Amino acid sequence: MNSVDPKENRRRMEAGELYFAFTPDLLADRKRCTVATQRFNNAGADISRRCLVEMWKDIINDTSPLPSEAPSPEEDDALLSTWPWIDGPITKLDYGYNVKLGEGVYVNSGSTWIDTCTIEIGARTLIGPNCSFYSGTHPLDPFLRNGTNGPEAGKPIKIGEDCWFGGNCIVLPGVTIGRGVTVGAGSVVTKDVPDFVVVVGNPARVLKKIETALDGEGRYD
Repeated sequence: MNSVDPKENRRRMEAGELYFAFTPDLLADRKRCTVATQRFNNAGADISRRCLVEMWKDIINDTSPLPSEAPSPEEDDALLSTWPWIDGPITKLDYGYNVKLGEGVYVNSGSTWIDTCTIEIGARTLIGPNCSFYSGTHPLDPFLRNGTNGPEAGKPIKIGEDCWFGGNCIVLPGVTIGRGVTVGAGSVVTKDVPDFVVVVGNPARVLKKIETALDGEGRYD
């Protein structure tokens, strides 16, 4: 591992290929994220919505500016209403910069994010407590795996808009979940899920189709 080229190693990680996770640069990235997550978790209940958004931006390493603060707390909350809402404590988040949350996403407490590769959550998706998203994986061969000295890999997770996850759900590497999906509490999603269905179980299987109140143009019938 001493001869690993950091730039090539990072490229392999982003591409979902075998790479080494315990290199100085990736260890530093994870430490930065851990410190930012601990700050978020320790913020307390009286902190403003703006401060929570700013701390979340620190976790995901987003340096883009927020809109200027509104005159009153109520107006400022309204100004930031489309930003994701994440309840602490966050149990675990590796890098932060690979987690992409859409507008109006809500994440309940106890979430876990193994963001070796990107984890995308579509707009207006609701995530129940203690849900976990694992984009990292390891070789099955134990001698290649070789503890912290061996390589690991990853596959991106992509979740569509308007989904709902019950508590204690797990999504595994490489899974794509369509729009408007409901994932029953305690389910383990191991393979792709089509749009507008309910899935339950371990492994999660389609229980039924969801009939929506909207027509094809996004209008209520």
